[in-house]
Amino acid sequence: MKKKLIYLFSLFTVFALGARVTFAVCPICTLAVGAGVGLSRWLGIDDTVSGVWVGGLVVSLILWTENWLDKKNIRFRLRFLLNALFYYLIVVLPLYFTGIIGHPNNKLLCFCGLNIDKLLFGIIAGSIGFFFGASFYNYLKEKNDNRAYFPFQKVVMPIGVLVILSVLFYYLTK
Repeated sequence: MKKKLIYLFSLFTVFALGARVTFAVCPICTLAVGAGVGLSRWLGIDDTVSGVWVGGLVVSLILWTENWLDKKNIRFRLRFLLNALFYYLIVVLPLYFTGIIGHPNNKLLCFCGLNIDKLLFGIIAGSIGFFFGASFYNYLKEKNDNRAYFPFQKVVMPIGVLVILSVLFYYLTK
């Protein structure tokens, strides 16, 4: 276990030293979302809560890729749609084919009477929540002469939404 932690820390350090300063969504957000996914699965927390963090991670990756494509001046029709579709497919399809998504005992009865997979529902909710938090941060920043209202607001707003959703789903799915 100790060797794994040293390896992961070394790997993180290498990537952190090579990271650029500006991104559409900050690297700390993406790291926090990734840690949240691993921690929730390790602790045995409900898949709805884990899905919230997976959805946030996917949206973070989509926004990073969009920012990178903008910087490289790569533009084409339906770019955002194809980018989003690509990331959701590489996340959801392996979960489906390994039986994690679609397991008959892992269903959630929605308010509309439909059964939906807990992990898939969490991914959808987390995606919407993370996108809303990041978009609301940008809106507030524009209103404040392109300055944050408080330190680490760019991290707190999207991650805060995921934390709120996680707590909400944790108590609703008990």
